[in-house]
Amino acid sequence: MPVRLTAAALLALEAVGILALAGWQIVALLGGDTDSIVSSFALIVLTVIGAAIVGAFAVATARDVSAGRSGGIVTQLLILSVAIGAITGEWAAPGIALLIAVPGVVGLVLLVLAVRASAPRRRDDES
Repeated sequence: MPVRLTAAALLALEAVGILALAGWQIVALLGGDTDSIVSSFALIVLTVIGAAIVGAFAVATARDVSAGRSGGIVTQLLILSVAIGAITGEWAAPGIALLIAVPGVVGLVLLVLAVRASAPRRRDDES
């Protein structure tokens, strides 16, 4: 299996994970576990949009489109920044940070390898 398809599969799993987060937010909204209904609804909408975008990156990566790989790399960097946030601060949770960081690192490596694999070969490399 080409590395780009593995990277695309990981991006698709991340999109599903983001949708699961939206589901969790809906349950919290319906359960009354929110301070502002308007803010909660807006956050749910933005989360679903984010999942759709990551899903689009997965499809584009599978189709070997450069924009999908670029967007996927940015997504992995954002995931790693969330992991860093989870390991710092007053409510630091190193275990959660590790669970967030591992797919981010794996995805970043896969996407960089996919970029390298799709790069055109230069003529002077053939000799």
